[in-house]
Amino acid sequence: MITTRTAIASALAVALLLPVAAQAQGNVEKCYGVSKAGKNDCQTAKSSCAGTSKTDSQADAWIAVPRGTCEKLVGGKLTAG
Repeated sequence: MITTRTAIASALAVALLLPVAAQAQGNVEKCYGVSKAGKNDCQTAKSSCAGTSKTDSQADAWIAVPRGTCEKLVGGKLTAG
């Protein structure tokens, strides 16, 4: 039972740290205006933390995407709107 919990905790920790590691390496960029409601990656002017945006495509909510992808997405901008 403890081994299973340890394995699950380890897998969850790795899954949570991978986007942070990729962002630290500079392989991702912030893409504003494309996240769905409640799926933003960080705080906005209208919400206090990740996952709290109120509307789809909120202009100041962003998600991390691979570098060079944002401007190819409909409504994607590299700066907050």
